[in-house]
Amino acid sequence: MYHERMARQRSIFDVVGPIMIGPSSSHTAGAVRLGALARAVFGGTPQAAHIELHGSFASTGTGHGTDLALVAGLLGLTPDDARIVTAFELATHSGLTVTFAEADLGEVHPNSARLMLRAHDGHTMSVCGSSLGGGDVLITAIDGFDVEIEGEMPLLVVEHEDRLGEIAAVTGILAESGVNIARMSVSRERRGARALMLIETDAEVDDATSDRIAALSGVSAVRSVPAI
Repeated sequence: MYHERMARQRSIFDVVGPIMIGPSSSHTAGAVRLGALARAVFGGTPQAAHIELHGSFASTGTGHGTDLALVAGLLGLTPDDARIVTAFELATHSGLTVTFAEADLGEVHPNSARLMLRAHDGHTMSVCGSSLGGGDVLITAIDGFDVEIEGEMPLLVVEHEDRLGEIAAVTGILAESGVNIARMSVSRERRGARALMLIETDAEVDDATSDRIAALSGVSAVRSVPAI
């Protein structure tokens, strides 16, 4: 069963929709935000992306420009950027190679995609996410870990070993730096194996604090993700 969006205060934009290049808030504006959020979690524009389209994204996405929108997001464009319609050309000029396929991603939202990203240095990441309507998005998986990332708050992504004291060490550094944690989740492959820590914060974590966390012996990677 796909994730239900968490309850939040409604705004006028939930009624009139986001400022965007059309035609669809879910298939176009939401797809741009989904691509942009995947880019932010990945740590920048990838060199290559293989994108699998599920459900309505697969059946009607081309007509709504979903393919263009996802690529535009990966390039860092916003939903109201007129250059969305030239996203494929922009990708070529920036050195981003993109391929598409249709796929059944299981019991997920019908407006879903899996983005398999590769950087110049060989780093890879698989990101699954959905466009929920009205421009709202939700990332539901990163490299096989189940997550819930909406992109509305700054986020710290910490890849680490699952071992005693690792969570306390990370949160201790954040506390010393005056960073308030709004929400946190930790997933692991199994006891003592690879784990993923997601920490939503009231303010974006600065480079010095991220570097201190990255220096912890059990941490393999740290990414500070701004609100999208």
